[in-house]
Amino acid sequence: MWTMSTPRPARKPRGRYHHGSLRRALIDEALRTIQRAGVEAVTLRAVGSALGVSRTALYRHFADKDALLAVVAREGFVALKAALDRARATTPSLRDQLTAMGAAYVGFAIDNPAHYQVMFGRFLERCRDEPELLADAAAAFQALVDMIVDLQQAKQVRRGDPAELSRFVWASVHGIAMLAINGQLGPDPAAGLALYDRSAPLVRAGLQ
Repeated sequence: MWTMSTPRPARKPRGRYHHGSLRRALIDEALRTIQRAGVEAVTLRAVGSALGVSRTALYRHFADKDALLAVVAREGFVALKAALDRARATTPSLRDQLTAMGAAYVGFAIDNPAHYQVMFGRFLERCRDEPELLADAAAAFQALVDMIVDLQQAKQVRRGDPAELSRFVWASVHGIAMLAINGQLGPDPAAGLALYDRSAPLVRAGLQ
């Protein structure tokens, strides 16, 4: 699984952060807040207060909450695409690559629930003017579209709009991921992957 578990560095006294390390610390504190209380609980003031840094220092890195969340979302989409690409590259059989990518997707969400909440939450509705974020999101989805196209060319998936078929697959794995990270499958994180394993043959049958 691809994981970006949020580190828990020791808190530094006010004013002791270097320029680069403060930016990373702000992102990590936002992720801890999301994990604890959800995306809506994130504010620049609260994040800065938790780290003991001034508002001036905060605004050197992020103009507002949305700017901070955009970085979190971009980080997530880049890592998700890397997980999907790695799952495909390490699975020799073309037939099995789509199943491996789905498992990697669900595993990413389980391992990185704070990132995932930002990536697919209401926050994205406010990001139509963030071309880099939209490009990273599109690149992650394109990895799935490319997989579907290759399966179509190998006559292992039925004809049709590959983007539409990809949305069908995405809806399936996204639903499982959300159930898992919201605790609706029980306290065991592995329940999400277990449900995916049972669902994958049904998803594959729907493509044939």
